[in-house]
Amino acid sequence: MHNLKEIRKNYENFKKALQKRFIDIDFDELANLDKNNRELIQKKENLEKEKKDISKSKDKSLFEKSKQISLSIDKITEEQNTIKDKLEKILSNIPNIPHSDVPVGKDENDNVEVSKSGKIPEFDFKPLSHYELGEKLKMLDFDLATKTTGSRFVFVKNKLALLERALSNFMLDTHITKNGYEEISPPLFASDNTMFGTGQLPKFENDQFEIKLEKGSDRKFLIPTAEVILTNMVKDKIVDKKTLPLRFVASTPCFRKEAGSYGKDTKGMIRQHQFYKVELVSIVENTKCLEELERMTNCATDILDLLELPYRKMILCSGDMGFSAEKTYDIEVWLPSENRYREISSCSSCSTFQGVRMKSRYKDENKETLFVGTLNGSGLAVGRTLIAILENYQEKDGSINIPKVLRPYMNNLEKITLN
Repeated sequence: MHNLKEIRKNYENFKKALQKRFIDIDFDELANLDKNNRELIQKKENLEKEKKDISKSKDKSLFEKSKQISLSIDKITEEQNTIKDKLEKILSNIPNIPHSDVPVGKDENDNVEVSKSGKIPEFDFKPLSHYELGEKLKMLDFDLATKTTGSRFVFVKNKLALLERALSNFMLDTHITKNGYEEISPPLFASDNTMFGTGQLPKFENDQFEIKLEKGSDRKFLIPTAEVILTNMVKDKIVDKKTLPLRFVASTPCFRKEAGSYGKDTKGMIRQHQFYKVELVSIVENTKCLEELERMTNCATDILDLLELPYRKMILCSGDMGFSAEKTYDIEVWLPSENRYREISSCSSCSTFQGVRMKSRYKDENKETLFVGTLNGSGLAVGRTLIAILENYQEKDGSINIPKVLRPYMNNLEKITLN
């Protein structure tokens, strides 16, 4: 979230920076509301001073005037509250400013490839899709999920369920023992205030699953990503600078309505309402965000290197970044059935944007109170990693070779077959 005082200092620069996002923001309304609010503050302060002077004078003839002043103050306060609500609504829907490193562009077609890694497999047969392989093995059942729950869900069975669990455990172990993250097993519910803190609310309410609890209780939502709950662990806190950076990792189910994705990836596991993800979150000094972003992205790509999966690293353009991000790298894994790369991780620096919304701060060496920097990234999306293994490690008979690094997590199983 943006600070009005900071916007006021450099209004034209703020406006120009956000135009890179290619979104419709009424900057004139924002400026006018801010101006009106400050005028009302000045009027209120003048009236309060006048009332105070009357009180000090103890002149009974001015008592009626004092009453009128009180009524005027109440009216101004009411006006001010209305303006504040409008300002809050506008500010809470304005995304983060793109970092100067970020290429300017409108959508995914303007993203820029940074690097490629790994060898794309060559097959002497037509590679099957992950859902064809899963159904052939009788270990992915979409029809049963549709019967019991609805579309965009799946039953993962037998050895593929073991592979899914192995992937989560392998990712967690790597991030904890090698990359220095602290494992957290968090709640899967988040309050509306918590969702606001990381930027899911109010702008993306239509993509969230709200939980109906007892009447009159606070609103609760199923987490769309563990980022929400992990980042908010420092909500409303002044963090001891000596403890920074804080690095958290969690493996959780995630829940999204996938609003606006009608007709996209309707087959298979690419775009589900429920999926597993190993999430990385960092809380850092606000000057160290970009340095931490490189580190976090390397932690995510390290998983793909160990699994020997081909991938590429992209920097997202200004129009394709997430709401809270100042800079984002997408990691895309190769899917043979589609003959293209697909997103498997997104690592973002949010600068102080979420810190301001969460009121999360720390004191620097000069005892100045500053907002923390926050980062988040998938390390990795478990379902999409499962998909990538199925497709890249498939054999002509539909069996799946297990990556060597995962075999200790799968009772030393080397291959998944129907029998």
